[in-house]
Amino acid sequence: LVQLVESGGGSVQAGQSLSLSCAASGDTGSSICMGWFRQAPGKEREYVASIDTSYKEASYGPAVKDRFTISQENGKKTVYLQMNNLTTEDTAMYYCAARAFATWCDKPESWYFDWGQGTQVTVSS
Repeated sequence: LVQLVESGGGSVQAGQSLSLSCAASGDTGSSICMGWFRQAPGKEREYVASIDTSYKEASYGPAVKDRFTISQENGKKTVYLQMNNLTTEDTAMYYCAARAFATWCDKPESWYFDWGQGTQVTVSS
């Protein structure tokens, strides 16, 4: 079992930036895939980004590519999501997700076994 603790989030105006972090603990294994998903009211959960701690290969969903950056802190199972040029369309609950003992990441929700509680991001115009 992996525990995920998210931090960051909040309210900003369109065009501003925000950063989220997620720390994994527990039975993570030597390598773990960690990702972010988001869910806006009335919409399905959407893949945002992911990164594996072995090769640090990052992937992004089309809605955030070129604006968001996911990174991993060396030696720690902590990932960050830097969100730039935010728009009102980015307003959602953001969830950290993880799959332990993984050397690569995939995008479907079903790939991830463990989930954080979520942190709210609100972007106003």
